[in-house]
Amino acid sequence: DESSGYESESAGGERIAVAAPGGTRERQRRARTAFTSEQVCQLEKTFQRQKYLGASERRKLAASLQLSEIQIKTWFQNRRMKLKRQI
Repeated sequence: DESSGYESESAGGERIAVAAPGGTRERQRRARTAFTSEQVCQLEKTFQRQKYLGASERRKLAASLQLSEIQIKTWFQNRRMKLKRQI
């Protein structure tokens, strides 16, 4: 698996406990998703055609790439921000 460099939720929904100074668990962070090169390629192709996805398009893409809709949504948000920084 390769990482696209985008932060997102993990495919398995794993959570990492972050301990507070007192030893209590205060909050939890999701592990970073490592997208495969095939997933990144398909996401980039879709992004070139359209910068924003509707709910049905996001659902179809998530199913075809075996990712969650939230992962697709987050990837597109991050990709739009990357494009904005480049411009």
